[in-house]
Amino acid sequence: MLVCHCRGITDRQIRRLVRDGADSTRDIARATGAGLQCGDCRSNVKQVVDDAVEREFQKTRATTLLDLTIPVEG
Repeated sequence: MLVCHCRGITDRQIRRLVRDGADSTRDIARATGAGLQCGDCRSNVKQVVDDAVEREFQKTRATTLLDLTIPVEG
């Protein structure tokens, strides 16, 4: 889905940047320019970033909890 029409930035591009370490709309704007031209897409960019950050957090959290499991000796 096209999120920023001015710069031609898609939700996939934003999600990829979040997977690579971006965690704010400012990071996305610096990397892509999304939200910096006319500004109409800022709320959409924020929504995609927030969703992608939450998904990445959930993945990390699940992995971390599994890693913390201590085997019980019996």
